Amino acid sequence: MIREMQEKLSREIDQLSHELNILLPQAIAQAVELGDLRENSEYKSALERQQFVQARLGQLHQRLNQLGQLANTEAPTDKVGLGSRVTVLDLETNDTDTYVVVLAEMMDIDADHISLASPLGRALGGRKVGEEVSLRLPTATRSLRILDLVTVHQSEAAGEGNGETKPSTKGKRKVGKANGKR
Repeated sequence: MIREMQEKLSREIDQLSHELNILLPQAIAQAVELGDLRENSEYKSALERQQFVQARLGQLHQRLNQLGQLANTEAPTDKVGLGSRVTVLDLETNDTDTYVVVLAEMMDIDADHISLASPLGRALGGRKVGEEVSLRLPTATRSLRILDLVTVHQSEAAGEGNGETKPSTKGKRKVGKANGKR
């Protein structure tokens, strides 16, 4: 999962570097040829884009560095962590939900992904099977029990790839964005 995110960031860095070093200098040179730079919207636009690309490249390099550090830390083998697939029971409604814990950049609500930074991700992070958690939301409080956990290590050992798994929908209640339970 981390490797996939690093590759995605590297591709964006390559594209923006090409734009910064090749395309934008050409656009600026063409704008300069048009004459008076004080009233030249093409020149101003190219400079603004250049500043944006430089700032975005700085963000991407910083995030890539953070991912490198995250890759060097070991994911828990028996607790909810990055790459885990966790099944929880809502103690009030007896409904079960299965989530995959991912990085914020890889979130896909339709695939039942949750971020470690989300309220649910923070509540579940570092917990084990059988533990109960209380999740305070703006409109309600949810009490959940962890029923099942497949860590990223177990997924890789089972040959499921890079830790991204498709959650089971058996006996599962679909949680939509509108009800605010994420």
